[in-house]
Amino acid sequence: MKAFLLAAGVGSRLRPITDTIPKCMVTIGGQPMLEIWLTALDQAGVDEVLVNLHYLPEVVNDYLSGRTAPPVVRTSLEPDLLGSAGTLRAHRDWVAGEDMFLACYADNLTDFDLRTLLDAHRVHRGPATLAAFHSPNPSAGGVLELDADGLVTAFTEKPAAPISDLVNAGMYVFHPALLDEIDGPPPRDIGYHLLPRLVGRARAVPVEGFFRDIGTIDAYRQAREEWPERAMR
Repeated sequence: MKAFLLAAGVGSRLRPITDTIPKCMVTIGGQPMLEIWLTALDQAGVDEVLVNLHYLPEVVNDYLSGRTAPPVVRTSLEPDLLGSAGTLRAHRDWVAGEDMFLACYADNLTDFDLRTLLDAHRVHRGPATLAAFHSPNPSAGGVLELDADGLVTAFTEKPAAPISDLVNAGMYVFHPALLDEIDGPPPRDIGYHLLPRLVGRARAVPVEGFFRDIGTIDAYRQAREEWPERAMR
């Protein structure tokens, strides 16, 4: 199985930490976020990962050059950011022969078992399955409404007046054919340009366990305090 690990963000809200390292290389419990994700993907049965890079790519490449554990990792440099959906579209030939593939944002910290997401996708056999969580600040993310069977019945990215507190968690299983539906010039974003097309077609599963976006200094500090206890369970 193949997976995209979306890691090209600059991480401006994490400065000065990200003055010298990209966001995916900040450490939690002594490990870079990149390594935490690669371990989780390996445990989910992924054997090949594509990591997109933009800001300080040499830091990531230097780290990966000394890494021998699975999965196999390839990188793709984006001199100009393609956006999350744009990255998937640019590499549609890489996943063209797959039954499904994973895509995850590298700046979220979670102990959610990705096999849960994959299993749900296999059961429903739809074009997409995504993870969702209850957020204390839903207007900062993509807000979902679901029916009793988990079908996405509404989706709005960063709404001023959220209709629920259920938010896109940035972990997806997609069918490769969906990538042909991403149109327009880059950058193209999953939340703004792909997920709205999937209302009535995609399903969502709840995140069980720990989940935190580490995109700000305060969130990162809190995650560093909380994660070691979670990791030992």
